Amino acid sequence: MNVPLILSEAFQGLRRNASMVVSVILVTFVSLTFVGAAILMQAQVAKTNAYFEDRAQVDIYMCSSISDGETCTEGIASDEQISGVQDELDGSTLAPLIESVDFESQEEAYDSLLETFDESIAGLLTVEQTSAIFHVNLINPEHTAVIREAFSGVQGVEEVADQLAYLDPLFATLTIATYIAVGIAALMLISAVLLTATTIRLSAYARRREVGIMRLVGASNSTIQTPFVLEGVLAALLGATLASAAIIAGVRFGVQEYLAREAGAIPWIGVAEAWVVVPIIILFGVVLAALSAGFAIRRWLRA
Repeated sequence: MNVPLILSEAFQGLRRNASMVVSVILVTFVSLTFVGAAILMQAQVAKTNAYFEDRAQVDIYMCSSISDGETCTEGIASDEQISGVQDELDGSTLAPLIESVDFESQEEAYDSLLETFDESIAGLLTVEQTSAIFHVNLINPEHTAVIREAFSGVQGVEEVADQLAYLDPLFATLTIATYIAVGIAALMLISAVLLTATTIRLSAYARRREVGIMRLVGASNSTIQTPFVLEGVLAALLGATLASAAIIAGVRFGVQEYLAREAGAIPWIGVAEAWVVVPIIILFGVVLAALSAGFAIRRWLRA
């Protein structure tokens, strides 16, 4: 196989169909960008979920002066009620499930609120209106239901809150965004496949005389088909390269420079994860283009 001749034919085809090739590059770029974004969003969901599961925490809120539940009819939780909760947590039933327990008194909880929401809350809430809290870190986050059941209806306990439950909307939003990205990527990839096939057929038609001469001189089918397949691969490779650059830039500036600063409590993906995605989308784009171009040129030669 004459490699220089095949490369020359491929680049000649790219020049002859420049407008169509640019369209293929752009469609491939957009579709593979969505593919990479979907992969990274799923990685973000997994990373965030793993981070908070390792810090699985259940908060047991004791009654304050403004609590109005059935278990808070006596007002502020007494020292005996607080000690009862502590004894239950230290008991043989719950202790094996618990990694650590941190108790925050009403005064400490009030000070924490002041640090979080600044002094503006001082005139809206008093120490007596603030709940004392047991922060319970579990060994296994799946045992939160056991803690809730153990303190359900206990006098002096206002609420048992699972902190992971508050993150469910975040995980749901990221998952929906992943599905949307996958759907858009699938539509764009179908467009890229069809456009690649059309471009190859137009290129073959424009060079039908050269193809006829190659057949007359006894060139093999692989020799005839390879330049056309190479055209599709080169166009897809350029589109994949642009998509890779867009993904790395998006993670570098959009995630690391903005989101990581604005929401630093959440662990965000980094450029290292983006580089892992790069070879995946390049390989995916090149293989898809090769299959599409190969199928298109074979059908055209049989016609």
